[in-house]
Amino acid sequence: MRTADFDYQLPPELIAQHPPAERDAARMLVLDPAGGLADRSVRDLPQYLDAGDVLVLNDSRVLPARLIGRRRDGGDAEVLLLRPLHEGQHRWEALIRPARRLAPGSQVQFENSALAVAIEERDGETATVRLDGVVDPLSEVRRIGEMPTPPYIKERLTDRERYQTVYAREEGSAAAPTAGLHFTAKLLSAVRDRGVRVAFVTLHVGLDTFRPVRVDDPAEHRIHREWYRIENASAQAISEARREGKRIVAVGTTCVRVVESAANDGGVAAGEGWTGLFILPGYRFRVVDAMLTNFHLPKSTLLMLVSAFAGRDRILAAYATAIERRYRFYSFGDCMLIIK
Repeated sequence: MRTADFDYQLPPELIAQHPPAERDAARMLVLDPAGGLADRSVRDLPQYLDAGDVLVLNDSRVLPARLIGRRRDGGDAEVLLLRPLHEGQHRWEALIRPARRLAPGSQVQFENSALAVAIEERDGETATVRLDGVVDPLSEVRRIGEMPTPPYIKERLTDRERYQTVYAREEGSAAAPTAGLHFTAKLLSAVRDRGVRVAFVTLHVGLDTFRPVRVDDPAEHRIHREWYRIENASAQAISEARREGKRIVAVGTTCVRVVESAANDGGVAAGEGWTGLFILPGYRFRVVDAMLTNFHLPKSTLLMLVSAFAGRDRILAAYATAIERRYRFYSFGDCMLIIK
């Protein structure tokens, strides 16, 4: 298995630059267990769910932590806060650009703000940074920060809430759990009306959303750990469904990583912690039976995860079909429902 095995060619015009006018109007390519492909809409999702199934959603909220400022020499600089490094909110792990111009001891400042970001340690494009100049740095970050939409999105996002799920609750992600962006209150009601249970988990999306796999052997890739939590009620709902022979339908790769990280013989265990689970082909799934997920970048850990779930050849064939049928790709794009 090589990283090059997860490559494909995408016409640039298929990269969605903005969210659809209505969240649940996105297209949904359904991969059924027999290998068939069907064109549907996200609004059709309830038709594929049965009473007693559990739909798992990630309720993490995105912090508007993309900070655009200037170096002391006057040059442009960007700091993307990834996660706090201790109790309190002054020291963070961050992505910094241009990394070569931001050595330890340098500082980034911001227009119309007393906030300053000091670079303490650097490891390539990531760094340990300290937030100085204000008593409550997170409040200032929320005031001046931008949503950390990925670099392939060139259009400016005018409505911050379109990069949040409608059920986002606990702030802490450096990127949106994008499969959940398709849901509306109406769609969730339709899901519940089918007798489907909805279980919320939390995983704060981190660095691997931005970091490509640069090694030839993906097993040598060092995946970034992400913090997660499963409350008792959600763990109980998932575990009961497993015992009853019902399906666990994960919305997004983040939910897959949460429940697979917490898997035990009876379902999943409640609790919180850090997961470094890297799912590659050959992985044996213990909890997830179906997955709603967006289309992922070539050679990414996320494409490897869905390939592990449904098979690499099947996924790449589905991607080729989606390209032929002009589906919209990536964060603001369309999605796939993969049923094992």
